[in-house]
Amino acid sequence: MVYRPIRYEQMMKAAEGMDVRARRMFDGMAIYTGEKMFAYLVGEDIGLKLSPEDRNTALSLNGAEPLRAAPDAEPMKEYVRMPKDVLDDYEGFVCWVKKSAQYATNQAVH
Repeated sequence: MVYRPIRYEQMMKAAEGMDVRARRMFDGMAIYTGEKMFAYLVGEDIGLKLSPEDRNTALSLNGAEPLRAAPDAEPMKEYVRMPKDVLDDYEGFVCWVKKSAQYATNQAVH
């Protein structure tokens, strides 16, 4: 059986036209652009990897919080669980997805 989180189709539609692929990871699904992971789907949640500035903006949104891969897990560094209001606003969500993919792609390898 193929594992697909609830919001998988939404994520892939928002990333349409981008070079993306999905891979199962732990209890969720990681979304990559090239070799860089930029989103993580778990249950009904979508977490996006964001620049420090975008992360601060996202965390100020009602309902946003650092993403946890599981309820008892540590927060995933740089990832924000996007609130339902953003997920339900297609154009707004697409904007956040593009910011996330661009940030992940432009990060220098350490």
